[in-house]
Amino acid sequence: MKTKVYDHKGKETRTIDLPENIFGLNWNADLVHQVVVGMQSNARANTAHTKDRSEVRGGGKKPWRQKGTGQARHGSKRSPIWVGGGITFGPRSERNYDKKINTKMRRKALLVALSQKLRDGQILFVDGFEGISGKTKDMKDVFEAFAHVDGFETLNTKKHNNAFMISSEVNEEIKQGTDNLFHVSLRAPENINVVDILNHRYIVMANPEKTVEFLQTKLTNK
Repeated sequence: MKTKVYDHKGKETRTIDLPENIFGLNWNADLVHQVVVGMQSNARANTAHTKDRSEVRGGGKKPWRQKGTGQARHGSKRSPIWVGGGITFGPRSERNYDKKINTKMRRKALLVALSQKLRDGQILFVDGFEGISGKTKDMKDVFEAFAHVDGFETLNTKKHNNAFMISSEVNEEIKQGTDNLFHVSLRAPENINVVDILNHRYIVMANPEKTVEFLQTKLTNK
């Protein structure tokens, strides 16, 4: 499986062979959905909390006597049917949203997502960024050059989560250059996951040989 590699000026320089066991997998919607839902659930911050009738203040005295008033009987103003009373079936902070995800499932879902992105023509393989300074302007010019590659005309669109750049060499210059680009996210290969891949429209893979070697070693040989 051959694909083109471009330099930081958007010019084609060479081609590389991609392994089938990383970029040639069939789409598996059930697997990807299960892993994504599990990861999103595990990342959920359980901060919402409502008080039940045992936690709200007041209610020590019976509102009125049991009989003789013509009103319904009540034992405490902390009852859920009273304004200011406890909440029934509200969100509780002790609820556990954790879901178990098998390691093999997590790895396979990532590779399936990468394979689908490649089939959709949404992965751009580029050489390193040698000579690029840490200025935002320089990195902006690089992505404007990438937008001239066939099939990636909207890569530089100022839309959140539009481009996800994977680089095996996340140095300070590249990090500084992309920090102020709202539509670009930067990660090292060891920090990517299926949610990142699916949440971004395009994938820019820098230093493809090193990145593919890492994926081959860490995700397929275990």
